[in-house]
Amino acid sequence: MEVKCVCMLLLLLCVEARGDEAPPTGLEEIRNELQQLNTTATEQAVEINTLKERLEAAEQQLKTQRDTPKVAFAASLGSNGIISTKNTFKKLIYKDVLTNVGHAYNPETGVFKAPVKGVYYIRFTATAPTSGLMSAVLYKNQTVQLTVHEPPVGPGSDTAANGAALLLEQGEELYMQLRPNSHLWDNASHHSTFSGFLLYAM
Repeated sequence: MEVKCVCMLLLLLCVEARGDEAPPTGLEEIRNELQQLNTTATEQAVEINTLKERLEAAEQQLKTQRDTPKVAFAASLGSNGIISTKNTFKKLIYKDVLTNVGHAYNPETGVFKAPVKGVYYIRFTATAPTSGLMSAVLYKNQTVQLTVHEPPVGPGSDTAANGAALLLEQGEELYMQLRPNSHLWDNASHHSTFSGFLLYAM
C-alpha cells in the first residue's frame, strides 16, 4: 500500500508540474483514493494510540495488584478451658493460628497490625457458659470498634459473633479484650476466634 501511495503521489506531482494542461483520465479517482488512504491511516493511528493507552492502563493495574500484599488471618484462643477476668480488662491472645497470610497477626501479642491502608473485614466469635457474663471487645488502637455481650441466664453455653468492614491506616492495630468479671471458653474445636482479611488497599 505504501508503494502504491508513493506512485500516486509522484503522478500527482507530475500532473501539477504540467500547469494548465488537461489532467489525464482518472486523476480525480486517484486523488479520491489518496484521500481515502490518508483518512484510513489517520483512523488507524488513533486506534493504535487508544489500544496503547488501554494496554498501559492494564499493565499499571496488574502491577498494583502484584504490589498489594495478600493479608488474611484466623486464630482461636486454643485453651482447653475457661479464660476469665475479675475486676480488670484482659487482652485476649489467640495462639492457635489457622491462617496467617502476610504475617500481619502476631500470635504472641494477639495484635493484628495493618500492613497497608485499606478496608479490612474483621470478625470474631465468643463462646462461654451462660452461668456468667460473656463480654468481649474489639479495639482499634485505643478505640472500641465492636462488642459481643451476653448476660448470665443459667446453666448451658452460648456463642456470639460480630464483624464489620473497617478502614485501617497503615500501622493501625486491632486486638481483643475481655471485659471485667467476664469469661470465654475454647478448645481444639475453635469456638472463640479472631479473624480478618484485606478487602482492598487504598
